[in-house]
Amino acid sequence: MKNDLHFLFQKLTHGVYVIGVSCNGENNAFTASWVMQVSFTPLLLALSIHPDHSSYKMLIDGGVFSVNVLPKERLDLAEHFGLPVNTDKLAGLAWHQGKTTVPVLDDAIAFFECKFSHECEAGDHRLVIGRVVSGAVRDPQALPMNYRDTGAMDGSSSLFPEDFI
Repeated sequence: MKNDLHFLFQKLTHGVYVIGVSCNGENNAFTASWVMQVSFTPLLLALSIHPDHSSYKMLIDGGVFSVNVLPKERLDLAEHFGLPVNTDKLAGLAWHQGKTTVPVLDDAIAFFECKFSHECEAGDHRLVIGRVVSGAVRDPQALPMNYRDTGAMDGSSSLFPEDFI
């Protein structure tokens, strides 16, 4: 049943994003797929992140993050930003600091900059809520990457339980 659950959850449609974080002059970025809008007034986005993730503390302590929307054809970026933390993932890539000091990828088709609002527990992850303070569409014709386009790149199929619990 474990593989069946993996395929079942791949039917949920959601994008693939690079989350940029900045704290005390240090920058990092990582791949995420659990991002969604949760409010119009104020404009809020939610990001799901494991509290043991190396960038979680930077995100909370820095109080800002970016959501960079990846183009469908850039699986290489999704894979690159999924590398372990001891890699300088921004080295050699085109990016700039946004208005809130977070990394914004030049190859993103759109981006959002958010200020941390609050968080809540969500099973083995945390939902981090951020107020959108800036953003832009860079390539209105480009299609965003969907999580199902990545296949088993992130290894998450091994994390599903054997059955519904």
